[in-house]
Amino acid sequence: MKAGEAKERLEVAVTGTMAAQKIEAGGEVGEKGMPTVADVNAVHTLIESWPPMSKKAAEQTLDKYGPPNEAMVSRLIWYNNGPWKRTICYRDEVLHNFPAPHTDVIEQFIDYQVPLEKFGELAEFDGSVIVERTKGEVSARCDMEAANILALNLMHDIVTGKCTAEKAREIYSEVTGAYILNEPAPYAEKLQFDVPSNDTTDSDKTPKPGPKMKEATDKVKEIISSEKN
Repeated sequence: MKAGEAKERLEVAVTGTMAAQKIEAGGEVGEKGMPTVADVNAVHTLIESWPPMSKKAAEQTLDKYGPPNEAMVSRLIWYNNGPWKRTICYRDEVLHNFPAPHTDVIEQFIDYQVPLEKFGELAEFDGSVIVERTKGEVSARCDMEAANILALNLMHDIVTGKCTAEKAREIYSEVTGAYILNEPAPYAEKLQFDVPSNDTTDSDKTPKPGPKMKEATDKVKEIISSEKN
């Protein structure tokens, strides 16, 4: 390994440790979002060449929530829109065959802490329900907002023990069908639970280090101490 590479590795570790110390001392943490919005005409031009499903999801989201806070070639991002912490419309599609073949193009996030013992059951339910333990978020990714609402309602039912993953899959399929046929489908129309307003993050715990980690952390502490003096 080159000397410069070894130094860079230590610098990254030092910077990361100092960032954590700053937050633990009361520094600002979490998603800041964007106070500005993108130009709506520029956004329409941007998505004009997107695949049909991606474009449709983006247009529906624009119609409902207005222009996004961020617009990039590959995605549009809204912060704090409606019940969502964040909404992302993607240009690039992901094939998903549950409950019927479609492509996932819109992902929507809420703050939510899932118990560790429920992670596996949620994975059995729907691979497009994504749990982010450290950030304390859960997202659903599908082809339309209604499907994401439905998925998160069933996620909550699984976490609270109201139904199993197998039963949730059955409900998801039938409610999706009802929604498409323009029949009553409250589980696809509104979140049926209160989104947590408390801190849902889980920064984990630092275990007792082994010899190599102890050597590394001692070196990092030494560098930080020398920089402060």
